[in-house]
Amino acid sequence: MLISDISVKRPVFATVVSLLLVTFGVITYTRLPLREYPDIDQPIISVNTNYTGASANVVETKITQIIEGSVSGLEGLKTIESSSEDGRSSVSLEFNIDRDIDEAANDVRDKISRVASQLPDEADTPEISKRSSGGMADLILGLSHPTMTQMELTDYADRYLIDRLSVIDGVAQARIFGEKRYSMRIWLDRRALAARNLTVGDIESTLKTENIELPAGRLE
Repeated sequence: MLISDISVKRPVFATVVSLLLVTFGVITYTRLPLREYPDIDQPIISVNTNYTGASANVVETKITQIIEGSVSGLEGLKTIESSSEDGRSSVSLEFNIDRDIDEAANDVRDKISRVASQLPDEADTPEISKRSSGGMADLILGLSHPTMTQMELTDYADRYLIDRLSVIDGVAQARIFGEKRYSMRIWLDRRALAARNLTVGDIESTLKTENIELPAGRLE
């Protein structure tokens, strides 16, 4: 036998090889993963809706309860968890392990679209995303530029990066953190409003009516 011949003729070499094999086996054994249950991600769909300026009670009655009622009868739905806070509603739907997450997401989108007219006009469109049970970001990319501002970087990421990253196989959701967008802020003089018998709602409605876009029809 070749192994026995080497062991007899070169005992030192055989001893060193044996010690290396034992050492490698011990190191590998200590690093083997041990799990009581298999690492399986449950199919989870999250529905997030922003309602800026609304209290938690308003968000609960006007958004969260409506969304929960619309998706409660979905096939394979296991549990529903929701939270309502000031300006934001979050609904998490966990499905059975044999439920295809893509089909479940399509069913959720269909249900949400049917009740979209019941949501407040001031609320943003519900964001429906697929995520794992951990719910943590797997990859975070930082953008920087010597001349571009943070608002310009946000606009660049929104135009050129988000859509490309979202369609990559295995990506559940791509989001922009710390974004800065252009906006207009108006500071009101309470004394001037009171002198003219105006309220904040009057100013808001005037801004909306003076900045409205409507279809003008077709000219032939």
